[in-house]
Amino acid sequence: MEPLEKSPDAFRTISEAADELDLPQHVLRFWETRFSQIKPLKRGGGRRYYRPDDVQLLRGIRYLLYDEGFTIKGVQKILKENGARHVITIGETGAIEPVVPVGGNGDNDVIEAPQLAAPDAQTQQSGKIDTYSRARLNEALHELLECKRILDKATEEPLN
Repeated sequence: MEPLEKSPDAFRTISEAADELDLPQHVLRFWETRFSQIKPLKRGGGRRYYRPDDVQLLRGIRYLLYDEGFTIKGVQKILKENGARHVITIGETGAIEPVVPVGGNGDNDVIEAPQLAAPDAQTQQSGKIDTYSRARLNEALHELLECKRILDKATEEPLN
């Protein structure tokens, strides 16, 4: 006898959510500590129940981390700038749609983008860079600067 399939509107236990997302349960628990938007209901004994939107948010986070190569900080930034609904949409569609470009000093100005790779038609026409691409470039720059700092520190220390 096959197990009954749950309604799409039904809550999921952590094991059901983990199976649906093809993730270990401990990853879901860890993500709760890193993404404040993940808030499963907790019942007696701390048992977690994920709403359908929770599972979709987890799917979007999983896509950004595993398929798109974002770091946790990068996904936190996307959640902060664009909200959970944006990441849920990413989880549903598997596609990251460009959002309103923002400038480097927090206002709504756009920044000019150097042509690093074959840009899409919209970028070719406007010469601007979308928030998603900008976040990825800023993340890469941050990681490169951290590598430089580590290398500089290593070369300053005398060899024994």
